[in-house]
Amino acid sequence: ERASGELGARASRLDAQLAAMTGELARVTTLVRQLEGDREQKFGALAEHLRQAAEQTARLADTTSSLRQALSSTSARGQWGERMAEDVLRLAGFIEGVNYRKQLTTAQGRPDFTFLLPRGLRLHMDVKFPLDNYLRYLDATTTAQRDTTRAAFLRDVRARVSELAQRDYAAGPDCVNCVLLFIPNEQLYAFIQSADAAICEEALRTQVVVCSPLTLFAVLAVVRQAVDNFVLERTANEILAELATFDRQWAKYVEHSDRLGRCLESANRAYNELTTTRARALERPLERLAELRRQREAPGDREVTTLPAARDGPDALRADA
Repeated sequence: ERASGELGARASRLDAQLAAMTGELARVTTLVRQLEGDREQKFGALAEHLRQAAEQTARLADTTSSLRQALSSTSARGQWGERMAEDVLRLAGFIEGVNYRKQLTTAQGRPDFTFLLPRGLRLHMDVKFPLDNYLRYLDATTTAQRDTTRAAFLRDVRARVSELAQRDYAAGPDCVNCVLLFIPNEQLYAFIQSADAAICEEALRTQVVVCSPLTLFAVLAVVRQAVDNFVLERTANEILAELATFDRQWAKYVEHSDRLGRCLESANRAYNELTTTRARALERPLERLAELRRQREAPGDREVTTLPAARDGPDALRADA
């Protein structure tokens, strides 16, 4: 009986442990299923993201290919470069026909842009985009190819600088002593500076200033400030000229006013003398004539004559007349 009781107790403990293990296994199974569901959901989202990324990469590749094909044309590159230049000019506050002109024919040629400066001066700019060998450099897979295409690209840049210098845009009597060469891509300009910074120094010696979009904006800001300062100076000079004219006219006004005042004073003195001294001098003979007339009249015919009271001025003269 004792052994039977121990076996029963052991069986009970085993049952309890088995029930606990069964419950734990059920929880683990549930957790595994949840993790599996989350994994499937996350892998599904990851697959969707990868699909979208692949589509965007494909579209970007198509766009890049289209852009490369478009820029492979020299005329297309020129138009795109002019459009970039116009965007920079617009940001700098320049207005076509007011601050600059496009394709203006001059004695030296026909620059892409001509900036109108104070005192009739002009600053010319050409847009250059030597891209072919730069694209070959980007596509190069070996060091030798990169060295060859980089050297070819730098030769292209020097050729564009020399071409612009030979046009002699800065030689006109109404032109400043330099001309701008605009490269409409900041990365391209930075590559020129890093690959051979001497190109820009050599260009300056031939009166050619190489500009990127950012440096062109800085140059235009200086030009705009110079124009504003000139307008302010001209306005100030015009104001000073008007003040000088006013000062001369004011002096003449004061002179004429003083002269008129003296004339009025003289006329007033003459009028006062006329209405007092001259009037009394004329009244005295009239009074004597009146007295003589009374003396000659007969006593019966004499009429009582009353002399008017002495009056001053022209009224007295008119009354006696």
